[in-house]
Amino acid sequence: MLRAILFVLIGYISGSVTYIHIFSALLKKGDIVSMSPDKNPGSANAFTYGGFVCGCLTLCFELLKGFVPVWLYMHTTGASSPYAVTFVVLAPVVGHAFSIFHGFRGGKGIAASFGALLGLMPMWLPAVTLAFFFIFFSVVLRVTPNFYRTLAAYIVSTLVLIFGHLPFPVWLGFAAISAVVTLKLHMSAEEREKVKVKLLWMD
Repeated sequence: MLRAILFVLIGYISGSVTYIHIFSALLKKGDIVSMSPDKNPGSANAFTYGGFVCGCLTLCFELLKGFVPVWLYMHTTGASSPYAVTFVVLAPVVGHAFSIFHGFRGGKGIAASFGALLGLMPMWLPAVTLAFFFIFFSVVLRVTPNFYRTLAAYIVSTLVLIFGHLPFPVWLGFAAISAVVTLKLHMSAEEREKVKVKLLWMD
């Protein structure tokens, strides 16, 4: 149990580091978060307002801050509760969404959630499912704007994984991640246009 608590804390602190602030400062790009309309400290704004290099660095480290603590927990020995994985997977996403270093404010946690799910390797299904539905709702059944596309990807992925014969703590962790991302989407200052849904072959 102590090991699980330690990794939850490590995951939360790791998730709390917002790399957009670090790389925008190192690359002298100014306060990117303040420049953006939604004030979201994520990789999308790093690309948009900081450029390709800033965006790539931010994205890579946002993935890593979720991946590293989960992967270490899954691949180091030590007795722990079978349900601890739920909280270990969730911790980096909560850290990003409610950063201890930024007054418990943060981003939506999308990249951090992908990183945390990749940390479950060789259990690929959660990360692959989420990636599939992001692509599906972007290319095949095109949902716009991004707010609704993201919401659809997480909700449908959660429903699929509940019935996907995954261990209960894993799909519960995914459901908890989806709940955090959904909450942050609704808290976001991002403008919400009317939802539009188009099939691939429709203009």
